[in-house]
Amino acid sequence: MDDLQALERRLGYPFRDRELLSLALRHRSVAGGNNERLEFLGDSVLNHVIAEFLYQRFPRAREGQLSRLRASLVKGETLAELGRELGLGEYMVLGPGERKSGGHRRGSILADAVEAIAGAILLDSDIERCRECLLRWFGDRLENLPPEAAEKDAKTRLQEWLQGRGKGLPDYTLLGVQGADHRQQFRVVCRLADLDMTFEGQDSSRRRAEQRAAAAALEALDG
Repeated sequence: MDDLQALERRLGYPFRDRELLSLALRHRSVAGGNNERLEFLGDSVLNHVIAEFLYQRFPRAREGQLSRLRASLVKGETLAELGRELGLGEYMVLGPGERKSGGHRRGSILADAVEAIAGAILLDSDIERCRECLLRWFGDRLENLPPEAAEKDAKTRLQEWLQGRGKGLPDYTLLGVQGADHRQQFRVVCRLADLDMTFEGQDSSRRRAEQRAAAAALEALDG
């Protein structure tokens, strides 16, 4: 394992008790102590810090809007990205099976390690220092949140529009995928059976294509 001092510089936090950092990097596939308890603690403090930030940043946002924003920031995919940016993979302590299968690159393992390190920092210092570290790690992800990010997405708004009028829920179907692997375009159709209407959307992921189809439906329905 590389010198943990280098990792501490990446984290922006020098541990007083470096054993806590070592424990945060020990996956459950390793015999003996592992990072699961620290992960539990870190998950709680991470949700608290991000929720507090969003509460202050979006004073007019409703509870549901804040919850959606928080979920997008603390989801496993985002935490895995953070773990890669911090280079945690090269420091993870894994069992033989996980090492052989490339566990140091696995998103779920990196995401859990981010939470475990957050928990370790909390135990090694206090909530203020932990907050400082977490907000720095999230950095641009927080600063670049547009005001409209707190608004409901198109699929949610379409569902609520239909439910409010006693209509059935929309059905999304993938029509096809075009292009090379790194430049794929997904075509999706949104069917509103009760209104006998269909709308198409296209984008670089199925999720975004569904959002585009829902947005097209809303534009027509509100027009």
